[in-house]
Amino acid sequence: MNQKYIRNFSIIAHIDHGKSTLADRIMELTHTIDKRDEKDQLLDDLKVEQEHGVTVKSRTVRNVYQAKDGHQYEYNFIDTPGHVDFSYEVSKSLAASDGAILLVDATQGVQAQTVANYRLAKKNHLAIIPVINKVDMPAANVEETEEQIRELDDDLIEAEILKISAKTGLGVEAVLEAIHTRIPAPKGDPKETLKALVFDSLYNPFLGIIAYVRIFEGTLKTDEQAILVAENVNIQTNEIGIFTPEMKQVDQLSVGDVGYVVTGLKDPQLVRVGDTLTLKDHPTKTPLQGYESAKSVVFAGFYPKNNDYQELKSALAKLVLNDPSLHYREELSDALGPGFRCGFLGMFHLQIIQERLKNEYGLEVLTTAPNVTYRIHLKKDGEVKEITNPTQFPYFNEIDYIEEPIVNATIEVPNDLMSAVMKLADQHKGELMDMDSSAKNAELIYQIPVSEVAYQFFNELKSVSHGYATLDTEDAGYQKADVVKVEVDINYSPIDALSFVVHRSDAARLTQELVHKLKYTVPRALYPMPAQAIVEGKALARVDIPPLRKNAAVSATKKSISKKQDLLRRQSVNKRQAVKNNVKLSQEVFNSILELKQ
Repeated sequence: MNQKYIRNFSIIAHIDHGKSTLADRIMELTHTIDKRDEKDQLLDDLKVEQEHGVTVKSRTVRNVYQAKDGHQYEYNFIDTPGHVDFSYEVSKSLAASDGAILLVDATQGVQAQTVANYRLAKKNHLAIIPVINKVDMPAANVEETEEQIRELDDDLIEAEILKISAKTGLGVEAVLEAIHTRIPAPKGDPKETLKALVFDSLYNPFLGIIAYVRIFEGTLKTDEQAILVAENVNIQTNEIGIFTPEMKQVDQLSVGDVGYVVTGLKDPQLVRVGDTLTLKDHPTKTPLQGYESAKSVVFAGFYPKNNDYQELKSALAKLVLNDPSLHYREELSDALGPGFRCGFLGMFHLQIIQERLKNEYGLEVLTTAPNVTYRIHLKKDGEVKEITNPTQFPYFNEIDYIEEPIVNATIEVPNDLMSAVMKLADQHKGELMDMDSSAKNAELIYQIPVSEVAYQFFNELKSVSHGYATLDTEDAGYQKADVVKVEVDINYSPIDALSFVVHRSDAARLTQELVHKLKYTVPRALYPMPAQAIVEGKALARVDIPPLRKNAAVSATKKSISKKQDLLRRQSVNKRQAVKNNVKLSQEVFNSILELKQ
């Protein structure tokens, strides 16, 4: 198709504002899919997406639209997630787009992820089409939502805001017209040296790694010798194609086209998202900028349940191909054996990866308690260590002070709910930095430790505000923190995988709660086992895990002294031997720690 009739766009929205439904209507009106293939959330094909009702993985689809001006347009739609944990997926999609539809729910108004995604789109210099969805709902407040959109940016003050119902199809035709009139055609010369952005990838067991590309300069054809610039890897373009939304083979991709390239590579480390694909004989001298690496916020250990270490390693390598925001490295636990230390963008991201390992690869993993990155300043030589694993904490007498990551959290809430939200922020060690109040809403700016925000803060905020509060966070560096490492001993044997870090003020309460949870979750032995929570060499809490059967040596039954001594002697031998053995732990034991932080 002529380059001037191509449009590349994304839809950006807060979670549950109707983005997937609008995508379905666009494909329906452009006859991209047959009537028999139509279903809700067609692009959300992962099991976890359908179960949770959210988009996790970006998808791409080419639509052909017959416009009112008589021309046919190629609409390359690049899907984006809406949950805050997957903002990295959004940034990848926007880098391959020329415009974006800013979708806002009329019943909820502008929310935190709406603002964050809008800023990402502006950073990429995209044309923005503001759209208000669900205008047919009884609870819709279209006028207030329109006012909130215009307050986002001066560029939106005079913009035409479209009003639609994605569910019924009302007004969607106007959105299709706006795409070709308000989003520019892709720039670039098809005769120039090939320059294509690898904005995503996936692993196919038969074809190898399939790279998703957007052509910015030149033309890519079948059976050409190409090279991935960053890794300096040669590939043969045996197959190239487009998404309809299934993969469909074509002979060539030109400027503005979005499609795929079957690389034939089997090593997941060789294809990097953000890399530039160019021809081997005529390579480009100026590779595309690519992306900043995603920064992990939450870290946790993944250990195979059934000695599937190699299978888990292979599965993680394949997941990283289409989710580069997941980071992992090998680690060894005394209690659990070999496993991986994984970095995630948030707790929901961690949960999704767990479920994808189970659904897509049939692997169940033991997950340790999540934690964040701490900076530890040592007394000796003023050395600074960045620690993502509690087991790496130095001895407490070697530490000068510790710093923890914090965020600036901007919370917008109705005035009548402000006190409940402030109470919640105080409970999570938030420090109020600024406050601004209008007739209806209050804007609160807090500095809160990442360790407090990363777990259940967002869900609790939604609960206390009845869904009316919005949360926007930005990195604010590190600050001094009085935190301590809690070590857990079971039967006098330290269990390194159960170690976690808490604020000193919470240590006494949390350790008491923990040992009582361990009493009912740690598998029992034939003798009593003490469970202890130790902080800086002192046991703050202890409980005895009861045995599987009654201890005959101390029971009320009458026995001769010699028999009691014999039983005690045998049990003492068992206890001493048990200290050397690994305690078998289930996921419920690790959940005991996670529940403390919620």
